[in-house]
Amino acid sequence: MLDTIVSIGDTLKEIRETKGFHLQEVADKTSINYTSLSRIETGKRLPTKPQVQSLAQFYSYSENDLIRQLISDKIIYEVQNEDLGLEGFHLAEQKLKYGLNLFNDYKNQDKFQLQSRRYIGNKAKLTDWIMEIIESETEGNGTFIDIFSGTSIVAKSAMEKYKTVILNDILYSNNVTYQAFYGTLKWNSNKLVELANEYNTLNSKSIRENYFSKNFGGKFYEKEISKQIGYIRQDIEKKKKNNELNSREYAILLTSLIYTIDRLANTVGHFDAYIKKPITKRPLNFKLIQTSDFKGAKIYQEDANELVRNIKGDIAYIDPPYNSRQYSRFYHIYENLVQWKKPKLFGVALKPEPENMSKYCTVQAKDTFKDLVENLDVKYLAVSYNNTYKSKSKSSKNKITLEEITEILNNVGETKTFEQSHTYFNTGKTDFNDHKEFLFLTKKYDK
Repeated sequence: MLDTIVSIGDTLKEIRETKGFHLQEVADKTSINYTSLSRIETGKRLPTKPQVQSLAQFYSYSENDLIRQLISDKIIYEVQNEDLGLEGFHLAEQKLKYGLNLFNDYKNQDKFQLQSRRYIGNKAKLTDWIMEIIESETEGNGTFIDIFSGTSIVAKSAMEKYKTVILNDILYSNNVTYQAFYGTLKWNSNKLVELANEYNTLNSKSIRENYFSKNFGGKFYEKEISKQIGYIRQDIEKKKKNNELNSREYAILLTSLIYTIDRLANTVGHFDAYIKKPITKRPLNFKLIQTSDFKGAKIYQEDANELVRNIKGDIAYIDPPYNSRQYSRFYHIYENLVQWKKPKLFGVALKPEPENMSKYCTVQAKDTFKDLVENLDVKYLAVSYNNTYKSKSKSSKNKITLEEITEILNNVGETKTFEQSHTYFNTGKTDFNDHKEFLFLTKKYDK
């Protein structure tokens, strides 16, 4: 059926969600009927070429890339009901694999941007607000410390002003993305484009079951896609061991794999559970990431409270995990994929044995935060905090109250508080009375 094959609808939905638009807003701005847009995104109909051109212009996205996807979907639509359609499709696939390139070069390839990945607590929509306050309330452009970097969206913004940016996160999957986006080692883009082409022409029918597909296939990922993911991950590892990839190329490929499979996951954005319903089959569409030219990144994977005793800077941005949800458990599949130790898995969510568990998610959070801010050798502290301390969910309830964090910061410096209402979760709803993001800006007292 068409609704299980079409891919341009998935692409258009991903672009829209990544850029933060709601469907009605796109309909209003492009004059494309809301119902038509919904049917296009769910794969129930193909867009017309003028519609694709209008959407490409609105999203500031490559028109050529979308037109190519539209053409490929039309081809699939034409051949799927032909008796020899599948054989003809595989012949075309082989011609692509051994003849034409899917991508000619890195410069002209459509690439994943840093903000394309889904991540709990992502500050993408708040970064401009955060950085505007920091710029107006602080002095100095030497070293910016992002001690809980997460997706590194705030750190990346800081790179526009500061000479040195320190990134730190305890997760393996986040650390490898920093190495990929901000590493300084030279890498061969032509080599990685060739590999991207190779991965995009894999035939899952010819791939054997592997660690990834046996554990996660039919649960977190569609079965055939999971075989491709496992194959690609093993191939990356093999090429690294054979010295066919340097450490930066290795990191770029691993990060590109994470970004590629992020929107294919049968989840709501994290891996605490999977959605228990049939998974729509979609193409892998492996793409590389857009790396950064910033040369002043210093990258760590350490316990934040230990690291702060060995670094110093102008300002530290602090956004720890305030509630009981451990990020190493939320993103256990990415942690597993990056480390590739193939551990034994447990429970319905197929998690390995716990590691990298944060004290900020426990009753020790208050004392741990106090220790952190007291030992940070900086002029300023910028601390993000949201009011999920009012949450009805026990796991979402903050381990440090608003009053406690205010008291701790006031004890180490002169503190100002800024707040902003914002959209929460992925509902598109904004509650101006209840859901707020706070930013505390503290000028530390001289010792």
